[in-house]
Amino acid sequence: MTWIWHPRVLLAPGLVLILVAIGGRYTLDRAGFTDLAWVDLRVIGLVVGLVALTVDVARRPRRPRGEERREGWLVAATLFFVFQIASGLWAPDAARVGPQTLDLVLMAALVLAFYLYATGDPEAVIRTAFLLFYVAAILFALAALASGPGEQGRYSAFGGGPNVFVRIQLLGVISAIALTMFTRRRLPLVAIPLFLLTAVLSGSRAGLLAGLVVGAAALWKIRRKLTAGVVVAVTGVLALAGGVIGLLAPPAFTSLFQERFVEQTVQERYLSDRTDIWGAAWRLAVDHPLTGTGLDGFYGTVGVNQRVEYPHNYVLGVAAEGGLAGIGLLALAVLLWIATVRGGGRRPRMTGPAVASAALVALCSLFSGDYYDARLFWLFAALAAAAAVMPVPAARDREAVPA
Repeated sequence: MTWIWHPRVLLAPGLVLILVAIGGRYTLDRAGFTDLAWVDLRVIGLVVGLVALTVDVARRPRRPRGEERREGWLVAATLFFVFQIASGLWAPDAARVGPQTLDLVLMAALVLAFYLYATGDPEAVIRTAFLLFYVAAILFALAALASGPGEQGRYSAFGGGPNVFVRIQLLGVISAIALTMFTRRRLPLVAIPLFLLTAVLSGSRAGLLAGLVVGAAALWKIRRKLTAGVVVAVTGVLALAGGVIGLLAPPAFTSLFQERFVEQTVQERYLSDRTDIWGAAWRLAVDHPLTGTGLDGFYGTVGVNQRVEYPHNYVLGVAAEGGLAGIGLLALAVLLWIATVRGGGRRPRMTGPAVASAALVALCSLFSGDYYDARLFWLFAALAAAAAVMPVPAARDREAVPA
């Protein structure tokens, strides 16, 4: 007689919430319905996800009283989001307070929902999350190759920018490795060459650098556990990836690589005007040290005149628009989270890939994207924290049926 272990959580909440998280800002005008441009599918998706999550929580078995959890990071993160929203009260007139407030409310709700969902069964939720991100990365990669390069010769998919696209592809690499760890099957690794090819085609130099840093850090951490077989396998996958990229890369690949990575980066040291934008954000932070310029204050004071949407650096954006108060709350949330997940907690094998994913998005957010574009950092942070703090149930406490 064998036993089939059933997860304690329903699939529906995770499927909807992850779809909302990956989908980004999606209004119906992007699908061709210009008269319905006001319909924000994120709101609809989040409402559906919260209803499904309510049903899931209601059916869970009761947790024992006195169960200790280290959730100070979540309290600090919530206070940080609330402060950002409240800073709209002193934002300049040209600031887009309404849309930015909606972004922050949706992101805060997603983070809280993900954490609550993951606490029901961290192992099942993290497995499902990485599987869905793996499938999403494949779909994004195929869609990018099918649609071809954009105006700058860079690839992306489903209306998103290349800097967001590269995050999905690199998260696909982490997902493939995580699924291999969880299932002990090498089949998920087959898609890694595709992910690396499309990541390079995105032309995102910062994204690729972030991927290299996270990969190097992961190898350094497990250096003592590396065996000859693992080294050979990794080398083989990288060699295969290089071969596939060389054989299947579109004709524009060579010119993109030469222009974007060699000429602009190495020879011309071109950084897409990032240094000027960061300098403007830093000056705002210095001029408004305590509470910043308010929500979207960078755009309301600088960007509206220079046609720059945001500082392209999450930390500088918080400093410019939230001052020391915002930076302090952000630092407190991150430090408490690091203390929570340090060492992997109660599930190191589950916590590790989630931490790596959060670190990847965090590094990417230092070079591109606005507040809402950093949502995947907070979501993977929530998954990692849930895996680290939730007690591992005994086998007899799990629901099982004979097969």
